[in-house]
Amino acid sequence: MRVYIIRHGQTEWNSSYRLQGRTDVPLNESGRDLARKTGDGLVREGVCFDRIYTSPLSRARETAELVAESNAAPIIPEPRIQEISFGVMEGERVRDENGVLNVDNYIRFFNDPERYVPPAGGESFQELIARTGDFLEDLRAEALDSVLISTHGAASRALLANITHCALQDYWSGGVPKNCAVTIVDLADGEWKIAELDRIFYE
Repeated sequence: MRVYIIRHGQTEWNSSYRLQGRTDVPLNESGRDLARKTGDGLVREGVCFDRIYTSPLSRARETAELVAESNAAPIIPEPRIQEISFGVMEGERVRDENGVLNVDNYIRFFNDPERYVPPAGGESFQELIARTGDFLEDLRAEALDSVLISTHGAASRALLANITHCALQDYWSGGVPKNCAVTIVDLADGEWKIAELDRIFYE
């Protein structure tokens, strides 16, 4: 099985440095363009999906639809791959106008995950890793050749953390994936292996 894990396209909250989490923010036109170009790149390489799993949030769902618009594979909403919840902090800006983090807890979120403290109503890294790992275990049992997973920045890294079994301090190795970055993962002989990390098809 080959799995293509994509982070959704850009939203207005991405461009204004707001925490999205579970808030259902749609793609902007730039995000739609990135998704279409990524889909075109995958088609040029002959990629055809047997099944598509998407976070139920609209930015991920629309990304999946645009990436695979020439593909007849079923698109299945999967709540276990939706984004980490930031609770009461959703919608807040945590970076300045230059994109530099300026809120202590979110400096820790990205640079020192072991010390991150979820806000009220928020979710921990451990909870995110557990639910995405549960999804991966179910996916392992599927008799499929090619799968697209349309998800989010933190959730995509949680999927990889289940594959690499990295320490939490190394959670963001490789950084936050760009919008519509694609990580390719293979399941062979019962083991997940990362074949390519954060490939960009639109540059």
